Amino acid sequence: CGCGESNPMFPLVRCSGKILPQGRFRPGILAPRFQFHSRIGCLPSSLLSRWSTRSLSNSLNSPVGIRRFSGAAAAARESTTPIVLDATEEIEDDTTASGVQLLPREVVDHLDRYIIGQEAAKKAVAIAFRNRWRRHRLDKEMREEIMPKNMLMVGPTGCGKTEIARRLAKLADAPFLKIEATKFTEIGFHGRDVDSIIRDLIEISITQTKARRRRKVSGIVNKIVEEKIVERLVSHSASKRDKASFLKLLRDGEMEDMRIDIDLDIKYPDSGPEIPIGHVIEKNPHIMLEIRRLWGQGDKKERRNVDVKEARKLLSEMESDKLLNNDDIVKEAIRSAEQDGIVFLDEIDKICTSSQSLHSSADASAEGVQRDLLPLIEGCTVVTKYGNIETDHIMFIASGAFHSVKPSDMMAELQGRLPIRVELKGLTVNDLERILKEPEFNLLKQEIAMMSTEGVELSFDDDAIKEIAIVAADVNFSSENIGARRLYHIVEKVIETISFNAPDKKGKIVVSKDYVHKQCGSISQKN
Repeated sequence: CGCGESNPMFPLVRCSGKILPQGRFRPGILAPRFQFHSRIGCLPSSLLSRWSTRSLSNSLNSPVGIRRFSGAAAAARESTTPIVLDATEEIEDDTTASGVQLLPREVVDHLDRYIIGQEAAKKAVAIAFRNRWRRHRLDKEMREEIMPKNMLMVGPTGCGKTEIARRLAKLADAPFLKIEATKFTEIGFHGRDVDSIIRDLIEISITQTKARRRRKVSGIVNKIVEEKIVERLVSHSASKRDKASFLKLLRDGEMEDMRIDIDLDIKYPDSGPEIPIGHVIEKNPHIMLEIRRLWGQGDKKERRNVDVKEARKLLSEMESDKLLNNDDIVKEAIRSAEQDGIVFLDEIDKICTSSQSLHSSADASAEGVQRDLLPLIEGCTVVTKYGNIETDHIMFIASGAFHSVKPSDMMAELQGRLPIRVELKGLTVNDLERILKEPEFNLLKQEIAMMSTEGVELSFDDDAIKEIAIVAADVNFSSENIGARRLYHIVEKVIETISFNAPDKKGKIVVSKDYVHKQCGSISQKN
């Protein structure tokens, strides 16, 4: 443990799970995971004293991700930035609820920025989000008894079901997986089984948790990376003043295009090698761990010549991985997936069979997929390469158009496991017009922005927008009703000529009602 030239080495005493300090600094801790100790940075006593005895006791038995620091460590000590980056602090508040601080009204307001109408569906998902937060505020016994109220969203194609899921995925500060039910087959048939839903969910949770941890250590990582880059830019004999000058240029972005040589750790693959028994390995975590251990033996590095901008990205990723404890990440990710995970099952009506065509269905495994979903939604244990995942508190939201089948055609047991049913309405002409005007990044704004890159100032008058909505509604009525997706076809037809000639025609172009009628006349006549 090095505490600077003026400080002696301070001992680290293990006694009844406590650390007995001497002096103004207390040393950080590194358990002998690799049977050796790296140079350990020190922490201010005032910071370390805030941790509970239990947390300190736990940290004695797990690596805290401390590695070698040179100048960056000294700077970090002077600024009282903690070097212990992965200690077992209480992190419950960071991982306990999807959309943690959002009120139901705030969730609805957020969805209103992108989705027109469908107030009932928005309220239902907003309440579901808030209930996740409420559950985490209860005592442990009550929390274990409260199960998520899974939801079934029913509505015609193009009414906003999938868009709600897409926006929720960005809003949720929790593992969120959107997947089509048609991707799965019954166990025993060729294809993916439903257990892969949970395996995909835990992968998303791992990625989110790692990103969250990386943000926490970004300050320390940036100092380390800057120091490494400056070392490559200047000679070893350079003075401190020269290094400081280069550091200032680096921070000002003046050296982004310079090329340097950097040494990167060679990573072993996260999912194991591509071998025929990969599926068996995935379901036997101990085999996977052994393969990863053998693959990762040795301290191998590769030298790459890249520009400073790319070097910063590569070094930041490498240094972050060194400072993070993978065991803690996996543990936190599993808890996050189990307690806050949300699965959005789209197109669930496609695995339903009408009672009239029960014996003539071409998809022999459709009903089998429903049966396989039952234990998953009810609550079971799924084996993954990261460990066992319990699905009892994972929330499932299913959606479907139910054109050729009815929700009652689903298995009764599956209907019972989706107790909250939300009906989404079809879109009217007024809804289609609002979709073109109100969302934050609506379709017309996108087209206007695209044309501006060619020097064309494109605009639509109100009558033209209304005419586009009318044409879209008429085509939906006279042919297949695909809802708001029809607007993509109509708008593209309207600006087709303008877009083609845009490189040659600069200036202002206003799309009028007559122009819309002229461009879309052939579509209306066909339908």
